Amino acid sequence: MPAPASLRVLLVATGLGVLLSGGAQAQQRPSRLGDHGAWTAATHVEGGQKVCYAFARATRSDPAGRSDVRLTVTHRPGQRDSVVLSAGYPYPRGAEVKLSVGATELAFYTNGSHAAARDSAAAIRAFRGGREVVARGPGAGGRGTATDSFSLSGFGAAHDAIGRECPAPGPRR
Repeated sequence: MPAPASLRVLLVATGLGVLLSGGAQAQQRPSRLGDHGAWTAATHVEGGQKVCYAFARATRSDPAGRSDVRLTVTHRPGQRDSVVLSAGYPYPRGAEVKLSVGATELAFYTNGSHAAARDSAAAIRAFRGGREVVARGPGAGGRGTATDSFSLSGFGAAHDAIGRECPAPGPRR
């Protein structure tokens, strides 16, 4: 079962999709920091605190026809580098998703229509050194396999942009 912080990341990723698609009126709209290759860096305010995130939309999806398939990395107060895949359909309960970056395979657990990295630091390292991410998991209703590809072009610049905008807290005194 996901830890409460991880569940919060999954729920926020859903909210980000709604905000970015214009489906909800928010007191403060997301603010774009910039486009970096295939990645967009942006911020929004959540509970009065700034949240920074970078995302890319899938360049290829099989099966096709799913909306808003995206990969997101988020920095928020108290939690950095949360990596979440939004599939565009609900995963079967307890499903696992694998992301591959070159020869590196990363395990993701699922909750609803989202999958979160079990080891976000390993995912960020792989993304920084890779060209493409390929995600494979069970298809809608547990039928078949869904495969999504994401370009990593500009990931490093987008990740650096959110790191500058939402810097890690300094050491405690």
